[in-house]
Amino acid sequence: MDELDREILNVLRRDARTPYTEIAEQVGTSEGTVRNRVEGMVEDGVIERFTVTTRTGNVKAMIEISVAMDVNTDEVGKRLADWEEVDFVWQVSGEDDIVLVVDCVDTRAVNELISRAREQEEVEESTTRLILDERLGT
Repeated sequence: MDELDREILNVLRRDARTPYTEIAEQVGTSEGTVRNRVEGMVEDGVIERFTVTTRTGNVKAMIEISVAMDVNTDEVGKRLADWEEVDFVWQVSGEDDIVLVVDCVDTRAVNELISRAREQEEVEESTTRLILDERLGT
């Protein structure tokens, strides 16, 4: 991945629906080059998916989870990622091992999800933080 790929990714991070012609104009290259670069990044797994961010009025939260030392966090994370309310699963360093970013209809639903997470055999502790506001970085 070179500087041009990074510039293209920065545009797509802000709006994944940006037309290739507009991206080409912003980064100073041709539409065909942008198209080929994006297709290459998709094939190489650099771009995993194109997604939509919504403002649903729901309650968003981060559920930070600690698991036992002998637990495969990748397997646990994959299982938790299948839950409907989970937007992202991050494996992190520090006191916690996994962070779930969730989008629930209300605080009761967040609490039910916390209980569900704590019921998992591998989970030792959890901490929850409500997301009060969200901004897209530049």
